[in-house]
Order: sequence, then C-alpha cells, then structure tokens
Amino acid sequence: MSLGTRIKELRTKNELTQQDIATRIGMGRSNFGHIENDRVVPTSGDLQRIADILNTTTDYLLGRESAAESIPDWATYKDKRDFKKMLEEDGDLMFDGVPMSGTDRQRVMDVLTGLFWEAKQMNKRPKTQVQEEPDKHNEK
Repeated sequence: MSLGTRIKELRTKNELTQQDIATRIGMGRSNFGHIENDRVVPTSGDLQRIADILNTTTDYLLGRESAAESIPDWATYKDKRDFKKMLEEDGDLMFDGVPMSGTDRQRVMDVLTGLFWEAKQMNKRPKTQVQEEPDKHNEK
C-alpha cells in the first residue's frame, strides 16, 4: 500500500475531507490531493502533521509498520511521545531464553500496545475520593 493510499484510507476513516487536512497543515487542497495520489511526496514536517491529524505514526504512513497503531483521541503529545519511546526500545524479546520470531514479537508488541493505552487512560481518570459522612452525633 502506498503512502497516499494509507493517508486517504485513514482520512476517510476519520471522516475528514482533503480540505480539512490541507487547511490544518497550511497547504492548498489540490496540493494535498497530489500527496494522496502519490504525485508529490510531503516534507517530513507535513508528514508529521498529517500523522498527528490522523492519529497515527509517520512509520505507518511510510509503510514501516504493518498496521496503524490505534492512538486514542484523548492521547496528548506527551502520551504519543511516550508510546513512540516504548516502541523504539528494541531489546531482544525472548521466551524461556529463546529469541522470539518476528511474528511472535509482533504479537507481543500488539498486546503491549493495548496495555500501554489502557494504563495511560486509567492514569488520566480522576481519582475518586472517599467522602466523609457528617457526624450525626454532633448534630443539634
């Protein structure tokens, strides 16, 4: 799948028009259309802005990842940065001392991705405080 096809697929999934994205990144609609039709390659800055708008990574748009990471709408810039850092920590994954195959490694990363976003969301929930009941013995 090409860069333009990936962008178009995510744009339509997010119910955005070419004009919506073009306006947000500061270019004309026709220029953005050329990107989607693979006639023009976006600058690295434009590519990053497009990825941010579409809640994905530049790696996915460039075909370096097999599937778009589902970055939640509530994720902040810091959350996305933390997520990217987690994915880039590229140590050898082993099970029982044996290195994992590429397929097994991807499955583990998919699970870790889900757990990462679940933990981030849980940390954003407001802490519920135990409310004290009024002391009925002191009422007059």
